[in-house]
Formats: sequence, C-alpha cells, structure tokens
Amino acid sequence: MYQEQIDMTRIPEHVAIIMDGNGRWARERGMERTKGHVVGAKLVRQIVEDAVALGIKYLTLYTFSTENWKRPQAEISTLMELLFEHLKLQEEVFMKNGVRFHVIGDIQALPILVRNRVQKLIEKTAANTRSNLVLALSYSSRWEITEAARKLAADAAEGKIKPSEITEETISARLATNFMPDPDLIIRTGGEFRLSNYLMWQASYSELYFTDVFWPDFNKEELCKAIYSFQQRERRFGLTSAQVAEGNEK
Repeated sequence: MYQEQIDMTRIPEHVAIIMDGNGRWARERGMERTKGHVVGAKLVRQIVEDAVALGIKYLTLYTFSTENWKRPQAEISTLMELLFEHLKLQEEVFMKNGVRFHVIGDIQALPILVRNRVQKLIEKTAANTRSNLVLALSYSSRWEITEAARKLAADAAEGKIKPSEITEETISARLATNFMPDPDLIIRTGGEFRLSNYLMWQASYSELYFTDVFWPDFNKEELCKAIYSFQQRERRFGLTSAQVAEGNEK
C-alpha cells in the first residue's frame, strides 16, 4: 500500500493532473464516451478530499482545453452540462474541507450559465485557506503565454515597462497562475506521454508521472503511488547532486 509508504513530511505543495482516458475507459466497457466523462466527473469530488487529507495545498485539474472545443458538439454539450452540475455539487465539499476554488483559462468562452456558477463558487470559497482547487477551463499554455505577451506589450506601449525590464518574473506575474507556486508534480492518467499544452511555462522543473490507469479508475492509492514516485527523486533544479546535498546540510 503506497499510502503507508509515503513520507507525510514531504508531500508536494502543488500537484497538477491531466485527467485523461474517460472516453477509452467507456469504450472498453461497451459504453458511449460520454459515460466515461460522467464517471470521471464524479471522481473529482473524492480526489479533492484525498488531496486535502494528504496535505496538498494546490490541486490543479486539466478539465477542458482550448483544443477540446474542436470535439463533436454533442460531447462538448455533455461536458458543459456535467461541469455545470458538478460545480454545484462540489460546493459542499469545498466548504467542509476549507478548499478555495480558482479557475484558469479563457472563461469568456464558456456558456453563460457555467460562467455564472464558476463566479459564484469563487466568491463563496474566497475565505477558505486549508487548500486550493484550480480548474483549468478552456485553457492552454499557448493561450496563457499569448495573453501574458499582450499584457506586456500594452504595458510597454503605455510606458509602464521597458523591454529591458522584462524578466521571467514579469512574465510569470502576468500568467493566469500568478497566484500559486509552479507544480511540483504533474500526473497524467490514461497512458499518454505528453503534456498537451498544459502548464508548459510552469512545468520547467516539475516532476512528471505517467500512468496507464484511466482517470475513472484513478483513486487515492494511485495518487499516493505518484507521490511515492515523486519522493524517490532528487530535484536538482540545474545543480549537481553534490550541491543539492550541501544545500540540504545547511
């Protein structure tokens, strides 16, 4: 049991997950793809509670990408309906567990009813401080970085910043994720080995974990397995092992 093997004093502060495999999970069982999305949406509630119990401060879930708008309209409609329903159901979980809700992405592209529910949940949970759930909705890294570039260009045009003053920090400050630390661990379910335009700027030194488990079958034990793998790694951030060891001794 990985839950018994992980070091609770070294839990990653920020875990980001690419929730992949809903459609394939359903097809393997002779179901419509949408059934996989229904089961996967229900799982989010439990994973949020598991993350809080483990002490994860930020959990970011790749819920709907800008590329997902290219999917069949019937599937998009189902996903938006599920999102609308489950945002309401999650309110009780957030309040009970002290979870603050955030969204990153082009939310203006979402249906008005979904946008309104998102805003209400953000306001409702604003005072919660135990943990944070971040949904990436209508999100992609290229969209996010493009938006940051536009903000910098506008600031430069208005004389608020000089090109020579643009740094990694000034770019990061204009990203949608500027309120939270970069992810320590990025998990992708479903057997694919790519980040799919997800937190590309922020993932510079994230540890990556890929599993064949489809999202509807992902559970606390699988989350702990990913964390256990994370804890076995040496995070050097460009340094040598000797430098890391020396720094840990100070």
